[in-house]
Amino acid sequence: MTVIDPDTQTGWVPEAEAEDDADDMPLSLRLSIADTLTLGNATCGFMAVYFTTTGILIPHLTGSDESGMARHSAATAVILMLMAAIFDLFDGLVARKLRSSPMGAELDNLSDLISFGLAPAYFVLVYGMVADDAHQRVSALAAIVVLLAVVLRLARFSCVTLKDGMFQGMPSPFGALTVISIVLLELPFVPTLLAIIGVAWLMVSRVEYPKPRGVLAVAMLGWIVAAMGLLAAWALDAPGGQLLLQTGCALQVVLGAVIPLFATARRVNTFRDNRREARAAQLP
Repeated sequence: MTVIDPDTQTGWVPEAEAEDDADDMPLSLRLSIADTLTLGNATCGFMAVYFTTTGILIPHLTGSDESGMARHSAATAVILMLMAAIFDLFDGLVARKLRSSPMGAELDNLSDLISFGLAPAYFVLVYGMVADDAHQRVSALAAIVVLLAVVLRLARFSCVTLKDGMFQGMPSPFGALTVISIVLLELPFVPTLLAIIGVAWLMVSRVEYPKPRGVLAVAMLGWIVAAMGLLAAWALDAPGGQLLLQTGCALQVVLGAVIPLFATARRVNTFRDNRREARAAQLP
């Protein structure tokens, strides 16, 4: 029931009725705890773009010599992407333990597109504009390839059913961190470009990657926290910070290359075993 206030001529709804209206809210409009974590993922991705713009791109365009600010902003942007990966890891765990709203899957895909598609692609684009040996237009093309790879991967993930415990193609958080690691290694432009395109191909490939559950999830969380520490040491110009950062980035890139090799070898061995069993079954 709505009551009209004679002084203001406006209506108000009794508290009990307001609570009833809240209870009647469609389930599709209610956010769960997992959805809140997913929104944290999207926020981190957007802020990574913000710090990349204000701390790296704008100082470069204005001719600022404050290289320390650029280093600090780059580290902050990457740390935010790492935090987005933590949110992405935990929202799935929370959704399985508690509940997820009907729009949880859509929120997850949209947030992943921001944090692991737009943010790393923008990082590559800015790298092409500020690096001495980079080519801006070619870097822009590589950034588009990264973005489209994430878009295609997320779209395929939504409509393809896979066996439990496995991803098809490099997961977008892992791919984003690998792309960022390649840029931070500060390799010559051509190897950097080829490695970035290789990661984009892995994201849309059919190579199987295990889902981060149990021990693997704990190991992934530990790796992300360690990477944050390396970035902080590098940003603060700590002794050995540059070497530690390059070591961590190199390990990330090597891990990204080794997993597909193991997955391919396992598929080949499985195919051979199936052929042997089929031949054995045909023998009298």
